[in-house]
Amino acid sequence: MSTNTLNEKETVVGGWSPYHPLTAQDQAVFDQAMKGFVGVKYTPNTVSTQVVAGTNYRFKCTASMPPALVVWEAIVEIFQPINGSPHVIGIIRL
Repeated sequence: MSTNTLNEKETVVGGWSPYHPLTAQDQAVFDQAMKGFVGVKYTPNTVSTQVVAGTNYRFKCTASMPPALVVWEAIVEIFQPINGSPHVIGIIRL
């Protein structure tokens, strides 16, 4: 049995990364996938990624429905295929 441990930068193939602040690329994927989305406003705070045949994203967001003052947390799941545009695959209210 190996005694090696993974550091923060290493990931297991097919595994999810720890949640971390968004990079400019993460924000661009979120913005492109959410373009034209109306109703609830989602503001991403952190993201976790999983590399598969493309990339799965789980964005932890603050959600609100303007003009109401009600705010909640949600996970917005987005898939970015190797060739093609990112798209929302699910939204989970926490």
